Amino acid sequence: MILYRKVLRKVISICLILLGVVEVSAQKDSIYVEAKLSSDKKVLEINQEVVYYNNSGKDLSRIKLLNWVSAYNKRGTSLVYRKLEDRNNDLHFAKNEELGKILNLNIKNGDQSIPVSSVSDENIFLPLNESLEPGESVKLQLQYQMQLPDKKFTGYGTSDQNIALKYFFIVPDRFDPDNISTRNYHDIEESVSFNTYWTVNFDLPVNYFIESNLSQIQMNSFKGYLDTDPEFLISQNEYPSIKINTEDINTEIKFGYNIKPQEKQSLEFYLPLHLKFLKERIGFVPERLFISDKFRGKEDFFGNNDIKFLTFKFQLFTDAEKTDLDYFGIIAKKILDESIITDKQDNHWFKNGLKSYLEIQYIKKFYSETKLLGNLPETKILGVKPLKLFHASNVKLIDRYGLAYQYIMSQNLDQKIDEKFSVLSNFNDMAISSFETGSLFSYSAEKMGYENFNNLLKDYIAKNTDKEADPKDFLKELAEKDKRTQYLSNFLEQKNRVNFKLKNFRREGDSLHIKLTKNTDAAIPVKLETQTKDGDKKTYWVETEENEKTKVVSIPSLDIYKITLNNDYIFPESNYKDNFLYTKGLFSNTRKIKFKLIKDIPNPEFSEIYISPKVRFNNTYDKFTLGINFKNQSLFEQKFLYSVTPTYSTGTNKLVGSGAVSYSFLPAESIVRSLTFGVSGSYFHYDYDLAYRKASFFSSLNFRKNPRSTVSRGIAFSYNYFERDLSPAMIAKQDYGKYNLWSLGYGYTDNQMIHEKSISISTQGMEDFNKINAEAFYRWEFAPKQKLSLRLFTGYFMRNDTRNNTFNYGISRVSDYSFSYNLLGQSANSGLLSQQYILADGGFKSFLPGSVNQWITSFNVDSSVWKIFHVYADAGVYKNKNQPTQFIWDTGIKVRVIPDFLEVYFPIQSSLGFEPSFKDYAKRIRYTLVLNLGSIINAARRGWY
Repeated sequence: MILYRKVLRKVISICLILLGVVEVSAQKDSIYVEAKLSSDKKVLEINQEVVYYNNSGKDLSRIKLLNWVSAYNKRGTSLVYRKLEDRNNDLHFAKNEELGKILNLNIKNGDQSIPVSSVSDENIFLPLNESLEPGESVKLQLQYQMQLPDKKFTGYGTSDQNIALKYFFIVPDRFDPDNISTRNYHDIEESVSFNTYWTVNFDLPVNYFIESNLSQIQMNSFKGYLDTDPEFLISQNEYPSIKINTEDINTEIKFGYNIKPQEKQSLEFYLPLHLKFLKERIGFVPERLFISDKFRGKEDFFGNNDIKFLTFKFQLFTDAEKTDLDYFGIIAKKILDESIITDKQDNHWFKNGLKSYLEIQYIKKFYSETKLLGNLPETKILGVKPLKLFHASNVKLIDRYGLAYQYIMSQNLDQKIDEKFSVLSNFNDMAISSFETGSLFSYSAEKMGYENFNNLLKDYIAKNTDKEADPKDFLKELAEKDKRTQYLSNFLEQKNRVNFKLKNFRREGDSLHIKLTKNTDAAIPVKLETQTKDGDKKTYWVETEENEKTKVVSIPSLDIYKITLNNDYIFPESNYKDNFLYTKGLFSNTRKIKFKLIKDIPNPEFSEIYISPKVRFNNTYDKFTLGINFKNQSLFEQKFLYSVTPTYSTGTNKLVGSGAVSYSFLPAESIVRSLTFGVSGSYFHYDYDLAYRKASFFSSLNFRKNPRSTVSRGIAFSYNYFERDLSPAMIAKQDYGKYNLWSLGYGYTDNQMIHEKSISISTQGMEDFNKINAEAFYRWEFAPKQKLSLRLFTGYFMRNDTRNNTFNYGISRVSDYSFSYNLLGQSANSGLLSQQYILADGGFKSFLPGSVNQWITSFNVDSSVWKIFHVYADAGVYKNKNQPTQFIWDTGIKVRVIPDFLEVYFPIQSSLGFEPSFKDYAKRIRYTLVLNLGSIINAARRGWY
C-alpha cells in the first residue's frame, strides 16, 4: 500500500509537471512565415501569421509591432543618425534602390482588416476591438512586400554575395508591447522576439542555399524555439560547419562565411576546448550555434590584429593564437546570448561583463604570461629590439581590461555602467560595459572563490531559462552569498572614482604595520600583495568596513621588499600610482623615479619623467631649434602636467625654450567635464635678432558632454605678459615693447558628419584697447566627400587708443601679437613663409592691403567642385577711423592636398583685379600647413568617443 501511494504520488507529480509545461508552452508566442525571394534578390514577398500572448500582467487595448526595416527607409531615422555618429554616411547618401522599406502591408485579425496609418513607421500600434486580458492571445495575419536594404549599411540586407536577414520581419515588441513610447532600430544587436516558436518557409531562386540559427526541418524550411532573434543567410555557396562530439558536448557550429583550411584546422582543435571551458563555468552549451560574419566582426578579440605600415607587416600573435583568442570571445558571447534574455538597452553590461569575465579566466589559464603586444617587442630593427625600451612591451595581455578603463576614465569620458546602450560611446561599449564590468565580476570571483561564483552563475542562468532576466537580481544573490560584493549595485549607477592608497608602513619587531586609505564609504575588500627581493610573493585580502576610510594592517615582515595594492589592474581604480611602496633602500615609503625617452603606457609603480630630443624648424629667425623636453605626460591623460623644453637656436646661437605647468579638476558627476589652471612661459625670436618673452596664466572650463555626442562647449580665460626686443625703426614708431593682454571666450563646436558647425564669442583687451569678436562656421557635406563651407566673422573695437596697427584686425594676414598662431615666419613680409595662410580675422586669401582699427565683418565661402578642387569666395566690409566704409572681395581655386592640413589657394579675381595677370602671381599663391598631431589624433578618433 505504501509502495502504491509512492508510485501514485510520483505519477501525479509527473502529470502536474507535464501540465505545467503545457501551460508554459501555451503562453509562448508563435510566428509562421512564408517568404518568397525575388529573382533580383531585392524583394521579399511575405505571408505571416502571429499568435501573440499577453504576458504583461495587465489588460492590453492595443499591440505594438516593430517594423524595423523602415529604419533604412529615409534620412533622419535613428539608424541614419547613429551611423553618422560613427562617421559612416553611406546610408545618409543611399540611393532609393539601396534603401529598405515596406512596399505594402495588410493586417487582419480574423476576418477584420486593421488599418495601418503608415508603413514607414518603425513602430506600428494596432488597436484591439476588445481588451486582451493576461494569458489570452490574439492571432494576426500579415501580408507585405519588403524591399531589402543594401547589406553594406549594417551587415544585414542584400548584396551580390549573399542575403543576410535579421530584424526585418514584422514582430510584436516583447519588452514593452503597450508602451506609447517608440522603440527604434539602432543596429545594436538587441533582442526582440525571445522565447518564440518560429516556423519559416522560404521560396528561393534556383541554386540558392540557406543557413539559420533555427533548426532546419527540410530544404528551405526551419522550425523551433528561439530565445534570440532568427537569422538567415541566403547564398549560392554552402558555408562550412564544425561538429563537436565529446563525452558531454554535442554541438554543431555553423559559419556564415568562408574559412581558410588552416583556420578551420585550428578551430577543430580549439572549439572543443572553448566549449568545455564555458560549460564548466556557465553550465550550458547549446546544440547549435550560428556565427554570422557581422557577429564575428563585433565580438572578436580587440587588439590582436597584425600591424600594417606601408609595405611592412608586423605580427603580434601567431595565426593559431589569433584564432584561439578571437573565437573564444565569439563563442562565449554567442552562448550567453542563447542562454540569457535581457533588455540590451538597460542591461547590456550583464552579458558584456560576463563575456569579459570569461575571457579574463581563459587568459589567466592559457595566456597568463603573454604580453599585450604579443611577439612584437621581439621584432629586431638593425639588430636592435626598439620596443623593449617601452613599458608597453612588458604589459601583460590580461592588463588590457584595466588599461582600457584607465584610458577613458583619465579623460573623464567614461560613462556609468548602467547607461542606456544607445547613448553609450563605441569605446565605452568596450571599456565600461564589457571591461570594467568584467573586471568587477573577476574581482568578486577571486575574493569569494571562483567555484562559488561560477555555481551561482550556473544556477541563475538555469532558473531564468526562456524568460527575461533582471541582472540586478544576480547582484542581489551575489551579495547574499558574499556581503563584500554589496557595493556592486551602486557601481552600476554612478561613474566610479574609487581609489585605494598605501600611505606608509612602520616596522615593529617582526611585523609590518601598513596604513592604507580609501576614498569611499563602501565596504570594498582590497587585495594586498607583498614581494621579497627574490620574487617570492604573498597575498592578503584586507576587509574594509562601511564608512571606514583608514585601515592599518599588520602582517609578518618576512624580508618584504615591496608592497602592492590591487596589482595588475584587477580592480577599476581611478589612480594606481599610490598603490606601491618600497620598504628598503633610498625610496623606502615612496615610489621610485624613472627616466624614459619616449611617451609610453604609464607604469604606475614609478614616478616617470620623459626625456625626449626636440628638433624643429621654428621660423627664419631661430631656424632649427635643438633641445630636450622634460615632461611627465604619458599616453594617458593626467591631472597634473609639467613640460620644460630648453633649446638651442641655430639661427641666433642663443638658448631659447618654453615651459608650462597645469592641473585639471575632473569631477565625475558634474556639469563640468574639466577645469584646468596653468602657467607657462616662453622665450623665442620673432624677427632677426629680436626676441620675445611671454608669461601666461590660463584657465579653461570644458562642459560635460555625452561621449557619443559630437558637441563640445567650453570657456577659456588667459592673462599674458609680453616683452619684445624692438629695432630702432620700431622704437621710432613707438611700437610696444611691453604689454599685457587678457582674453575671455566661449566656444561651441559640433563636429557631426553632415552638418559641422561652430560658434565662438571672445573679448580681448589691454591698457590701450578692448575688442570683441564673434565667429560662426558651418560646413555641409551635400554629397559624398563634397562640402560647402560658410564662415562669418565680426570684430569690433569698443575702445582703441593704440599707437600703431600692431593690434589691428587683419584682412588677409594676421598680426600675431599674442604669438599664438603656428606661423612659420612670425614677421615675414616676403618669401614663401609670408604666403602661409591662417583662417582668422577677415580670412581673405588674396593679399589685400591694410588692416582694420575700428570694425570688420567678413563672409567666407568654400565649396567642392571636383575631387580635391574647390572654389572659394570672400566678401566683407570694414571701417577704419576717419575713413569711409570699404567693401572688398576675392575669388579663387583651392586644392586640398591633405584636407584640413595642407591646402593651396590660387586667387583668380578680387578687388585688386584679375590676379593671374599680375607679374608677381606666384607670390600671391597661399597655403595652409597644420602641423598639429593633436588635431590629427582628434580627427582619427571621431566616432569612438
